[in-house]
Amino acid sequence: MSRVGRMPIPLPPDVAVDIKGNEVIVRGTKGELRRCFHPHMSITLKDGNLLVSRPDDEKIHVALHGLTRSLLANMIEGVSKGFEKNLAIVGVGYRAQKVGDKLMLQVGHSHRVEISPPAGISFALEGVNRIKVIGVDKELVGDVAAKIRAVRPPDTYKGKGIRYQEERIRLKAGKVGRVTGKRK
Repeated sequence: MSRVGRMPIPLPPDVAVDIKGNEVIVRGTKGELRRCFHPHMSITLKDGNLLVSRPDDEKIHVALHGLTRSLLANMIEGVSKGFEKNLAIVGVGYRAQKVGDKLMLQVGHSHRVEISPPAGISFALEGVNRIKVIGVDKELVGDVAAKIRAVRPPDTYKGKGIRYQEERIRLKAGKVGRVTGKRK
C-alpha cells in the first residue's frame, strides 16, 4: 500500500466531516470546504480518523490513494488552522496598499495594479512592502500568491520585484565593461 495513503487523518475536535458518496464536506472554525474525489477511492470515518482505501494495486489507484489522502489532510488543516503565504516587495518606490478588500500595487508600471481577492481569500499588509495572502484552501492561497508575484517577478540583475518571503534570488553579474588601456 501507499505509505502516504494508508496513514489515518486525525480529526481535531472542532472539525466536522460529511461524506456523501465521493463528495466530502469539511466544516471547521475558519470555514467550509467541499471537494469531489475519484469514485474508486473510498473514504471512511472511523474512531475520529479519516481513512482512505483503494480497490486494487492498479497504477492509477496507487497514485490516487496518496493524492486523496493529502488533499483531505490539507482540507482539514485549512478549516482548523488556515493557510498563509508571505510575499515581500523589494525596490525603491515599490509598495502595496489595501483599498477596501482589494490590493493596490505600485511596482514600477506606469499604472497601479489592482488585485481583487477571490471568495475565501483575504489580504493583510505589514508595512508597505509585506503582503500576507490568507485563506482556508491551500491551492487557492498558493494560486493567488503566484498571481501577485507574476505582476512583477524578481529581476535577476537588481533583485527588484515581488518575491516569496523565504525565496532567495541569485543575482547575476552585470555586463563587464571593456578593459581600459591601450591596445597593442
